[in-house]
Amino acid sequence: MVEYRRSEGKRRSLAGNVGLGFFAFSFILIFIAFCTTSWLVSDRRITGANMNRLGLWTHCFRSLNNPYNKDQFFVGCRWLYDPFTSGYDEIRGLLAPGFMITTQIFFTFCFLAGLVCAILSLLYFLCWGPEQDHFTTLVQLNSYILLAGGLSGGIAVVVFAIFGNRNGWMPGHENNFFGYSFVLACVGSVSMLIAASLFLTDLYIHKKKKKELKESQSRFNLEARG
Repeated sequence: MVEYRRSEGKRRSLAGNVGLGFFAFSFILIFIAFCTTSWLVSDRRITGANMNRLGLWTHCFRSLNNPYNKDQFFVGCRWLYDPFTSGYDEIRGLLAPGFMITTQIFFTFCFLAGLVCAILSLLYFLCWGPEQDHFTTLVQLNSYILLAGGLSGGIAVVVFAIFGNRNGWMPGHENNFFGYSFVLACVGSVSMLIAASLFLTDLYIHKKKKKELKESQSRFNLEARG
């Protein structure tokens, strides 16, 4: 009986294996959303639109007038912190108001949490097993970081959903809509929260197995002495 329970304790739970799948899925989506430029896009059918598309860090314009210099127009894609384009620093405050900075900060934290959890998940999958010391600590750490990352991503997408297409920010807001990068960010954040809940379930299962194994060993020792 004790040997059987030991072999049971060496198995990863179904929740942990499914959690790995959800995490891998969420991290791919979050990575794409973090790097791409389609959080907000303009309707392609509108030929006179000033904006083309924008992401967290890059903006693409068809023709955006500098409000501080009526003779200057910005065309094409540029990094938000582009130091080479004359006059771009003047409109940086317009391109990245408070809500956009909030979105950037929280989604960056979500992305960094994903990077850390990628390392922890590799350790979980390739190196450490349930029979090893500190395995439950690894799962617990992974779970909490995933939970924090998923909540941060959720805050980022909610803030952007509320303020991203409001009147008075990007020109032609009535013809703008949320692009695939924003959709991937939403799905990725939710998937990260699901992965966190599955790893927390995995943590509970392994703690329960360890407790049962200790109780079985205690009973076996008592019977052997008797």
